[in-house]
Amino acid sequence: MLLVVLAWLAVLAVCVAAVLFGQSTRTAPRRRRRSRTARLGLFLSLSGPWLAVMGAAAAGAATGVWMAAAATAACGVVVTAVLGFALAAR
Repeated sequence: MLLVVLAWLAVLAVCVAAVLFGQSTRTAPRRRRRSRTARLGLFLSLSGPWLAVMGAAAAGAATGVWMAAAATAACGVVVTAVLGFALAAR
């Protein structure tokens, strides 16, 4: 049980780091609108990690396999943060 709690605390730490990393996709306000891809990238880099954690927590609650859900959450957080950063390229 202690390992599961530590795993989920690590997932939350990775999620906070990913959101802070996603903050770097924001820039000063521009006069022109962002493209659709850039807006999607901004959404993914800021909200995607939290959505990945919530989805994995729901899967863990539904199946009872909390350690696998924590590992999936960590992978999902990293993938969404990197994908969002790539799509919101300056």
